[in-house]
Amino acid sequence: MRLGMVGLGRMGGNILRRAMRAGIAGAGFDRDAQAVAALAAEGATPAGSLAALVAALPAPRSLWVMLPAGEATEAALRELHGLLAPGDTIIEGGNSFWKDSARRAAEARALGLHYLDVGTSGGVWGLARGYCLMIGGEAEVVARHDALWRALAPGEAAAAPTPGRAGDPRPARGYVHCGPNGAGHYAKMVHNGIEYGMMQAMAEGLDLLRRAPAPLDFALEEVTEAWRRGSVIASWLLDLTAEALAADPDLAGYSGHVGDSGEGRWTVDTAVENGVPVPVLAASLFARFRSRGEENFADKALSAMRKGFGGHLEAPKA
Repeated sequence: MRLGMVGLGRMGGNILRRAMRAGIAGAGFDRDAQAVAALAAEGATPAGSLAALVAALPAPRSLWVMLPAGEATEAALRELHGLLAPGDTIIEGGNSFWKDSARRAAEARALGLHYLDVGTSGGVWGLARGYCLMIGGEAEVVARHDALWRALAPGEAAAAPTPGRAGDPRPARGYVHCGPNGAGHYAKMVHNGIEYGMMQAMAEGLDLLRRAPAPLDFALEEVTEAWRRGSVIASWLLDLTAEALAADPDLAGYSGHVGDSGEGRWTVDTAVENGVPVPVLAASLFARFRSRGEENFADKALSAMRKGFGGHLEAPKA
């Protein structure tokens, strides 16, 4: 198998690297020539344009588009529609809105192309830890790319088996076929909404500890280190928070200006559209909006978590 990657940023570049390390031949294109050169030095076929990338792949082709949601992705897809041949597959792994993915799949189908929307979680750690993949699209096309999903996912050793679980073995490896086109990005949207809520709860709790009345005086870096062992709130988010606090107990390097990728907004919008109550998810989104007008320790903790798992840097305050 050979995989073409459109977009070699912190996610796309590492996805291609992990695939290549598993024996999948890779080719890559990015507007940043240095990003292309870096992957070429690791064995990828470099491409100076989308046309060159398509030409470097044998038919039927598989191209992964890993670009920011919105016009950047739309523009790349429009160009690829004129370059690809019937039977080729477009894999779209960015944080796109699920309705856009369903529409794009229909547009691809009209041209004889296959389209898979793949919600991808793992952030900057995915190269080493693997990526959790939520896939939407035709079952046969999903199955045809199983070697790719296996290469990218963490594998069964990443977590103990769920007692009593039976059925499809793929979720236990870290990837799941969620359903038809749009389902992959819908699942990732909800995943990110939940992420907002979990992060907000942890950040507020840390702020409450930090502001505890005298004579209480908690060393947060020590409390979080203990929580990592045996606590019911132990998690990767807690690991990243403990790491940030160990390096900087006051989180002085963060302003507390907390960004949002857009998926939290889509989650709340979708909940309103379908009449589903999501008070925690909505409140966590609004808390991020509030952080841009004032700051507190909870917001600094949120910023530290976002940098830890996704490499997200704070935007400067207006």
